Amino acid sequence: MRYTAPSTTAEAVNLLASNPDGARILAGGTDLLVQLRAGIIAPELLIDIKHINGLRDIVAEDGGLRIGAAVSGAELGEHEAARALWPGVVEAAELIGSTQVQGRCTIVGNLCNASPAADSVPAMVAAGAIARVIGPNGSRDCAVGEIPVAPGRNSLAPGEFITSILLPARVEHASDAYLRFIPRTEMDIAVCSAGVSLKLDKSGICVAARVALGAVAPTVLLVEEAADALIGTTLDEAALADLANACAQASAPIDDKRGTVEFRTEVVGVLAKRAALIAKARALGETS
Repeated sequence: MRYTAPSTTAEAVNLLASNPDGARILAGGTDLLVQLRAGIIAPELLIDIKHINGLRDIVAEDGGLRIGAAVSGAELGEHEAARALWPGVVEAAELIGSTQVQGRCTIVGNLCNASPAADSVPAMVAAGAIARVIGPNGSRDCAVGEIPVAPGRNSLAPGEFITSILLPARVEHASDAYLRFIPRTEMDIAVCSAGVSLKLDKSGICVAARVALGAVAPTVLLVEEAADALIGTTLDEAALADLANACAQASAPIDDKRGTVEFRTEVVGVLAKRAALIAKARALGETS
């Protein structure tokens, strides 16, 4: 196995394209190194992108934030503008692994690993985040939700990798939240999860919403019916009940040792309701 650390995205793309079946991108490496040690993968080439200009940066863009692919969870969690603009995305990113893992893990790696239980992905989908992909045919932007296509599989073509994530601008009276259920208090994988982003008008009525669910289907779910249940309401009990029901109806989880179909289906609706209320409180400035 060879290791290389290109200094430009063009060089990284050329290396990937020249080794379509034998190269892997290394950013944080918190998933990659585990898979290497377990013998799940055996790449011929590791391409370390941490030395490429801009990929370790968080920069303002069009009222939002562009987060480089090599920005760690710890760096994101310490970024005041990110915490203020998209607190749900940040709190989701901070749930990836332990304190030690936080120093290395990235939301882009979490996304590309394509685990149905990835914490940052539902939060990013709820946020309407956009991934910037670069490859042999140039760069393109696509919705984060289009990247995972199956457990462990993503939609990136040979020679492509993600260079950054754009978290869009927010207007006044808007915020988000992310919650998950795990068997232990920390360092566990989500049994189910929910990310909610919403916008209120001056009277407190929801005028826009996005609801994304994790670990209840092969990929993250963006549930439009759940968002519709909130729009036009003040998030009263009836609206929240409709939200939970829509989440349950959209879910298609599996039975495993960590949770049953019935448990996941019920609890994901509860999480969505709680996340919606947290997002509402944040949008009203009642909590951070």
